[in-house]
Amino acid sequence: MLAYHDDEWGVPSHDDRHLYELLTLEGAQAGLSWSTILRKRDGYGTAFAGFDPAAVARFGPRDVERLLADPGIVRNRLKVESTIANAARVLEVQEELGSFDAYLWGFVDGEPLVGGWRSLSELPAETPLSKTLSKDLKKRGFRFVGPTIVYAFMQAVGMVDDHTVGCFRFGVRG
Repeated sequence: MLAYHDDEWGVPSHDDRHLYELLTLEGAQAGLSWSTILRKRDGYGTAFAGFDPAAVARFGPRDVERLLADPGIVRNRLKVESTIANAARVLEVQEELGSFDAYLWGFVDGEPLVGGWRSLSELPAETPLSKTLSKDLKKRGFRFVGPTIVYAFMQAVGMVDDHTVGCFRFGVRG
C-alpha cells in the first residue's frame, strides 16, 4: 500500500493500457479493500492479457468461465464480464477520439485538478465531475463506473491530486 501511494497513486497517467488497467482494478475493488486488489494485481495482468484492450475485447464465454475459476482475480461474474465489455468500449473510444487518454483527460482540460485537502477526512468520495464522467462512461456502455469508482479512478491516474497538502507527493506530477 505504501509503495503504491508513494510511487503510483496520483501520478498523471496518459497510457491507454494503464488507464484501462486502473479502471478495471477500481471496478474490481467495489465492495472489497484496495489491499485485496493490489495483492491480486499481477493475477489480473496475467488473466487479462496484460490489460491489452484489443486482446481482452476478443474474450468469449469460455474465457469468462476460465476467469471465474482463476484464484488470481476476484471471481465475480459481473466484474469479469464488465472487464471484457469495457475493453471493447475502450477500443470504441480510441476509434472515435484517437485515444482513451484524450477522452478521459478532456474532462479536466488535460491538467490535474488539485484538491488542497489538509486531512484525509476532507477527501470526497465523489464529485460533480466524477458524476459527469460516470454518466458519460455509462452512456458509452462502460460498466462498474459509478461516480465513487470513477472518482477513485481519477485519483489513481492523477486526473485529480488528492494528496493532502502535507504529503510529500502533493503537487508532484511524476
